[in-house]
Amino acid sequence: MTFDLAAGRGPKYHRIADTLRAEIQSGKLQPGDRLPAETTLLERFNVSLNTLRQAIGVLRAEGLIESRHGVGTFVKDGRRRQRRSRNRYGRARDDKQLLTSDLEHRIVFAGREPVPPHIAEAMNVTPGTEVVVRRRHLYDRADGRLEEVGASYIPIEIGGGTYLEEPTVVPKALFLCVEDLTGKQYAHARDAWVSRLPTANESDLLNLAPGMPVLHVIHAASSADGDVLEVSESVWPADRVMLIDEYEITAEAEQPNAQSEI
Repeated sequence: MTFDLAAGRGPKYHRIADTLRAEIQSGKLQPGDRLPAETTLLERFNVSLNTLRQAIGVLRAEGLIESRHGVGTFVKDGRRRQRRSRNRYGRARDDKQLLTSDLEHRIVFAGREPVPPHIAEAMNVTPGTEVVVRRRHLYDRADGRLEEVGASYIPIEIGGGTYLEEPTVVPKALFLCVEDLTGKQYAHARDAWVSRLPTANESDLLNLAPGMPVLHVIHAASSADGDVLEVSESVWPADRVMLIDEYEITAEAEQPNAQSEI
């Protein structure tokens, strides 16, 4: 039976995407289900192959479906990894494990590099200043899929000439190692989040569908006296993560001059 698209508004491919999205969200199409063949969908919606593929591309870019070469197109598992920024340090202090201990860590580079401009700003140093850099890839332990591409940047006076320049996974959370080296405690953190399109390298590493955005966080941590101890950055496919921030709402303004634009 064909599906009547004449009554709706907007491009036909958007209306097809809306229909299939609703079927995924309602549970009619379950995670792991294979989408009907193109010939079946063409007959159902009575559109051109190009229009249908545009609709499928929308759902793929939203992270709702994935294509497997030579097999077909399937509904993805909608589960997202949760990041609760305010809880991460306390948990790692308690169990002495890595901040993301559920993932497999691989250090792909450790050594000295000039700091890039976007990190230099967070570190309050001149772009090009030499720092210790630790680049990491984090993998799902169950299926081996790359989940995060990231790096930590540590002032040379902290990490230079230490085991942090060795490309091995540290035995506990990196911040605990930095605290041991400096005798200072992480006291303040600032996370800056952006959603953007991936670089060509990120898209290739994370196996992203065309048009799929990434979430990019720059995390700067400093001691009570204001010294920047570490700046890190992490990049995830936007459809795989969820940011959760829980906090108390005070009766009086804590920072009356800290403006929020949204």
